[in-house]
Formats: sequence, C-alpha cells, structure tokens
Amino acid sequence: MTKVLFITANPNDENHSFSMAAGKAFIETYKDLNLTDEIVTLDLFKEEIPNLDADVFSGWGKLRAGQQMDALSAEESAKVIRLNDILDQFISADKIIFVTPLWNFSFPSVVKAYIDAVAVPGKTFRYTEDGSVGLLHGKKVLHIQARGDFYSEGPLAEEEQGNRYLQHLMGFMGISEFEGLFIEGQAKMPNKAGEIKTAGIERAKQLAQTF
Repeated sequence: MTKVLFITANPNDENHSFSMAAGKAFIETYKDLNLTDEIVTLDLFKEEIPNLDADVFSGWGKLRAGQQMDALSAEESAKVIRLNDILDQFISADKIIFVTPLWNFSFPSVVKAYIDAVAVPGKTFRYTEDGSVGLLHGKKVLHIQARGDFYSEGPLAEEEQGNRYLQHLMGFMGISEFEGLFIEGQAKMPNKAGEIKTAGIERAKQLAQTF
C-alpha cells in the first residue's frame, strides 16, 4: 500500500487561500484515483511541532550518552517523543505533498520547524568522509505554492526561497523526484485573481492523475 503524507501550512482554508484551494483539488482527485492508498493529512498550524530548543538537545544528549527515557525530564521526554513520531511518519511516507503560501519570499515558520524535525543525521541523511549522503530514496515530493507576484521568471525569479529551500532539503535527504505547482500573480493582477485560481485548481487536478 502506498502511503501519502499531505502536509498543509496555511492558517486559512480553501475559500481564502489559493494554495489550499489547489491542494484540496489535488488531494480529492488523487483519492478518487487511488482508492487503496493510505492518505495522512498533517496541518502544521494545528499540530504540535516542537522547535529544536534546549529541552530537545538536552534530551537527545542524555539518550546518546546511554541513559534511558525515564532519565529525561517531563519536558524533554514529551518533545523528544513527539519529534520521533514526526520523523517516523515522514520516513514511512512514499509520497509527500507540501501545500504552502509564499510569505516574505519563503514559507511560514511552521514549515521550517517541520523540516528541522525530519532532517536528522542517521535517519534521513548521514555524514561520510566525502560529505553528506541522503538516506531517503524512491520517494516523490510535490510542492503546491501560491505566490502573489510572478516568481517563475522575470526580475523576482531569484528572490523566491521557499520552494528552492524545500527542493534543496529534499534532495539533501536523498529525494530526487520533486515537482512544483505554482499559482502566482493574483495579488499583482487582482482583476484576474479568479481566473488564476481556477487555472491553478485545474492544473492540480491534472497533476493528481500522474503523481
């Protein structure tokens, strides 16, 4: 059975977010076409994604030193266990979809917290004498991203950092199959926002047929 992890990072729903509208169209179409796949939805604005703070590093340090979980404080234990669950869920997925807006040339901070939770040495990559090596192979990733201006080409093409970072990190972890679906220009051309949204939804449905 193929396991699909559908990750959203937007406080707004599909009625107020172009990326969420396209994401919903994609996953609903995908479900209709792949009835036996297991689909897990993860809303990063509703899930508890611990930041890598002093409790986390202290807890990890105790475990690396050979101590058992009961040696950790309540705070350390709760955060370490939650991070392990997030990591295991990510590793077990065969296909991963990220749905994000473009905020300040990147993505919401919850996405960075999530990436920090799954980019773990020895689990998703490892260090060697010749440099780092990704450990996750055979997975596919799709990034659905809404952008108010035009970033695919033109003067802002080099300014977009969210998709660039996500693709780089997935490659760093060994995931080479990475696609992007971008809905852009609605803020710059508000008179055409409806057309842009409709076109993005249709592209999402089409992509769901081959992803």
